[in-house]
Amino acid sequence: MIQRIDHVSIAIRDYEKARYFFQDILGAIPGVGADDGSLKFFWKIFSLGDLSRIELITPTDSGSFLDGFLQNREGGVHHITLQVENITQARLKLENAGIPYFGYHEYPKGVWKELFIHPKDAFGVLIQLAEFTADDWLAQEVRFQDSSKFKVKPEGDSIAVSFPHPGGGVFTATLTKEEAHNLRTQLQNIQS
Repeated sequence: MIQRIDHVSIAIRDYEKARYFFQDILGAIPGVGADDGSLKFFWKIFSLGDLSRIELITPTDSGSFLDGFLQNREGGVHHITLQVENITQARLKLENAGIPYFGYHEYPKGVWKELFIHPKDAFGVLIQLAEFTADDWLAQEVRFQDSSKFKVKPEGDSIAVSFPHPGGGVFTATLTKEEAHNLRTQLQNIQS
Protein backbone atom coordinates (compact mmCIF):
# COMPACT_ATOMS: atom_id res chain seq x y z
CA MET A 1 0.00 0.00 0.00
CA ILE A 2 2.80 2.45 0.86
CA GLN A 3 5.03 3.55 -2.01
CA ARG A 4 7.54 5.45 0.14
CA ILE A 5 8.06 8.09 2.80
CA ASP A 6 7.58 11.38 0.98
CA HIS A 7 8.52 13.82 3.73
CA VAL A 8 8.77 14.52 7.42
CA SER A 9 6.80 17.57 8.53
CA ILE A 10 8.32 19.81 11.19
CA ALA A 11 6.10 22.31 13.01
CA ILE A 12 7.93 25.45 14.09
CA ARG A 13 7.10 28.77 15.70
CA ASP A 14 9.80 30.84 13.99
CA TYR A 15 9.61 30.04 10.27
CA GLU A 16 12.44 32.37 9.22
CA LYS A 17 14.83 30.90 11.80
CA ALA A 18 13.99 27.34 10.68
CA ARG A 19 14.19 28.28 6.98
CA TYR A 20 17.63 29.80 7.54
CA PHE A 21 18.83 26.66 9.36
CA PHE A 22 17.56 24.14 6.80
CA GLN A 23 18.12 26.18 3.62
CA ASP A 24 21.14 28.41 4.29
CA ILE A 25 23.07 26.20 6.72
CA LEU A 26 22.14 22.65 5.62
CA GLY A 27 21.60 23.45 1.92
CA ALA A 28 17.95 22.38 1.53
CA ILE A 29 16.37 23.49 -1.75
CA PRO A 30 13.00 25.23 -1.34
CA GLY A 31 10.08 23.88 -3.33
CA VAL A 32 6.38 24.62 -3.35
CA GLY A 33 4.69 26.30 -0.39
CA ALA A 34 1.42 28.06 0.41
CA ASP A 35 -0.79 29.57 3.05
CA ASP A 36 -3.78 27.55 4.20
CA GLY A 37 -6.20 30.19 5.44
CA SER A 38 -8.79 27.75 6.77
CA LEU A 39 -6.33 26.01 9.11
CA LYS A 40 -4.24 29.17 9.65
CA PHE A 41 -0.82 27.85 8.74
CA PHE A 42 1.91 28.15 6.11
CA TRP A 43 3.72 25.14 4.66
CA LYS A 44 6.80 24.80 2.43
CA ILE A 45 8.57 21.73 1.05
CA PHE A 46 12.41 21.53 1.05
CA SER A 47 14.52 18.93 -0.77
CA LEU A 48 17.68 17.52 0.79
CA GLY A 49 19.98 15.59 -1.51
CA ASP A 50 18.50 13.40 -4.21
CA LEU A 51 15.39 11.94 -2.60
CA SER A 52 14.83 13.33 0.91
CA ARG A 53 12.33 16.03 1.79
CA ILE A 54 11.10 17.93 4.80
CA GLU A 55 8.14 20.24 5.16
CA LEU A 56 8.17 23.24 7.47
CA ILE A 57 4.76 24.20 8.85
CA THR A 58 4.10 27.28 10.96
CA PRO A 59 0.99 29.03 12.31
CA THR A 60 -0.06 32.22 10.56
CA ASP A 61 -2.60 33.40 13.14
CA SER A 62 -4.06 32.44 16.51
CA GLY A 63 -6.51 29.58 16.23
CA SER A 64 -4.18 27.56 13.99
CA PHE A 65 -4.46 23.78 14.21
CA LEU A 66 -0.77 23.92 15.27
CA ASP A 67 -1.43 25.96 18.45
CA GLY A 68 -1.82 22.92 20.71
CA PHE A 69 1.21 21.14 19.25
CA LEU A 70 3.44 24.21 19.70
CA GLN A 71 1.98 25.26 23.06
CA ASN A 72 4.98 24.10 25.12
CA ARG A 73 7.71 23.87 22.48
CA GLU A 74 9.44 25.86 19.76
CA GLY A 75 9.07 23.04 17.24
CA GLY A 76 9.20 19.34 16.56
CA VAL A 77 8.31 16.53 14.19
CA HIS A 78 4.59 16.91 13.55
CA HIS A 79 3.83 14.07 11.13
CA ILE A 80 5.25 11.71 8.53
CA THR A 81 3.72 11.71 5.05
CA LEU A 82 3.57 8.37 3.27
CA GLN A 83 2.74 8.33 -0.44
CA VAL A 84 0.12 5.84 -1.60
CA GLU A 85 -0.75 4.95 -5.16
CA ASN A 86 -4.51 5.03 -4.52
CA ILE A 87 -6.07 6.79 -1.52
CA THR A 88 -9.41 5.01 -2.02
CA GLN A 89 -7.75 1.60 -1.74
CA ALA A 90 -5.76 2.81 1.28
CA ARG A 91 -9.00 3.94 3.00
CA LEU A 92 -10.61 0.58 2.30
CA LYS A 93 -7.63 -1.32 3.69
CA LEU A 94 -7.69 0.76 6.89
CA GLU A 95 -11.45 0.28 7.25
CA ASN A 96 -11.16 -3.50 6.72
CA ALA A 97 -8.42 -3.65 9.38
CA GLY A 98 -10.48 -1.56 11.83
CA ILE A 99 -7.93 1.27 11.89
CA PRO A 100 -9.63 4.65 12.31
CA TYR A 101 -8.60 7.65 10.26
CA PHE A 102 -9.66 11.28 10.05
CA GLY A 103 -9.24 14.38 7.91
CA TYR A 104 -10.00 12.72 4.58
CA HIS A 105 -9.79 15.46 1.97
CA GLU A 106 -9.47 15.71 -1.80
CA TYR A 107 -8.17 19.04 -3.03
CA PRO A 108 -9.41 20.54 -6.33
CA LYS A 109 -8.33 18.94 -9.59
CA GLY A 110 -7.16 15.83 -7.68
CA VAL A 111 -3.65 17.20 -7.13
CA TRP A 112 -3.60 16.00 -3.50
CA LYS A 113 -5.77 13.48 -1.66
CA GLU A 114 -5.08 12.81 2.02
CA LEU A 115 -6.15 11.25 5.27
CA PHE A 116 -4.54 11.00 8.71
CA ILE A 117 -4.05 8.22 11.24
CA HIS A 118 -3.99 9.48 14.83
CA PRO A 119 -0.84 8.84 16.90
CA LYS A 120 -2.85 6.70 19.37
CA ASP A 121 -3.56 4.32 16.46
CA ALA A 122 -0.06 4.48 14.92
CA PHE A 123 2.38 3.89 17.80
CA GLY A 124 2.77 7.54 18.76
CA VAL A 125 3.25 8.98 15.27
CA LEU A 126 0.77 11.12 13.32
CA ILE A 127 0.72 9.58 9.85
CA GLN A 128 -0.56 11.31 6.74
CA LEU A 129 -1.38 9.04 3.80
CA ALA A 130 -1.49 10.98 0.53
CA GLU A 131 -2.01 10.34 -3.17
CA PHE A 132 -0.24 12.84 -5.44
CA THR A 133 2.40 13.28 -8.13
CA ALA A 134 5.61 14.08 -6.26
CA ASP A 135 7.28 16.28 -8.90
CA ASP A 136 4.32 18.69 -8.70
CA TRP A 137 5.59 19.81 -5.27
CA LEU A 138 9.33 20.07 -5.96
CA ALA A 139 11.52 22.95 -7.08
CA GLN A 140 12.34 22.86 -10.80
CA GLU A 141 16.07 22.37 -10.15
CA VAL A 142 15.57 19.06 -8.29
CA ARG A 143 13.25 17.53 -10.90
CA PHE A 144 14.54 15.25 -13.65
CA GLN A 145 14.69 17.68 -16.56
CA ASP A 146 14.81 15.22 -19.41
CA SER A 147 12.07 13.10 -20.97
CA SER A 148 14.53 10.19 -21.39
CA LYS A 149 14.83 7.38 -18.86
CA PHE A 150 18.40 8.28 -17.86
CA LYS A 151 21.15 10.87 -18.22
CA VAL A 152 24.92 10.19 -18.34
CA LYS A 153 27.47 12.87 -17.50
CA PRO A 154 31.25 12.69 -17.01
CA GLU A 155 32.50 14.02 -13.67
CA GLY A 156 36.30 14.03 -13.57
CA ASP A 157 37.45 10.42 -13.21
CA SER A 158 33.87 9.23 -12.67
CA ILE A 159 30.63 9.02 -14.58
CA ALA A 160 27.30 10.18 -13.10
CA VAL A 161 24.23 8.25 -14.22
CA SER A 162 20.93 9.89 -13.26
CA PHE A 163 17.40 8.51 -13.34
CA PRO A 164 14.00 10.05 -12.62
CA HIS A 165 12.72 8.67 -9.32
CA PRO A 166 9.08 7.54 -9.15
CA GLY A 167 8.78 9.53 -5.92
CA GLY A 168 9.83 12.71 -7.71
CA GLY A 169 13.25 14.16 -8.12
CA VAL A 170 16.41 12.50 -9.35
CA PHE A 171 18.50 9.55 -8.27
CA THR A 172 22.17 9.75 -9.31
CA ALA A 173 24.72 6.94 -9.10
CA THR A 174 28.37 7.85 -9.55
CA LEU A 175 30.47 5.11 -11.15
CA THR A 176 34.19 4.84 -11.67
CA LYS A 177 35.19 4.38 -15.30
CA GLU A 178 35.86 0.71 -14.55
CA GLU A 179 32.38 0.27 -13.02
CA ALA A 180 30.82 2.03 -16.02
CA HIS A 181 32.75 -0.27 -18.38
CA ASN A 182 31.56 -3.33 -16.43
CA LEU A 183 27.98 -2.07 -16.59
CA ARG A 184 28.25 -1.56 -20.34
CA THR A 185 29.65 -5.07 -20.77
CA GLN A 186 26.84 -6.58 -18.68
CA LEU A 187 24.20 -4.68 -20.67
CA GLN A 188 25.72 -5.83 -23.95
CA ASN A 189 25.76 -9.44 -22.72
CA ILE A 190 22.05 -9.23 -21.85
CA GLN A 191 21.21 -8.05 -25.37
CA SER A 192 23.19 -10.90 -26.97
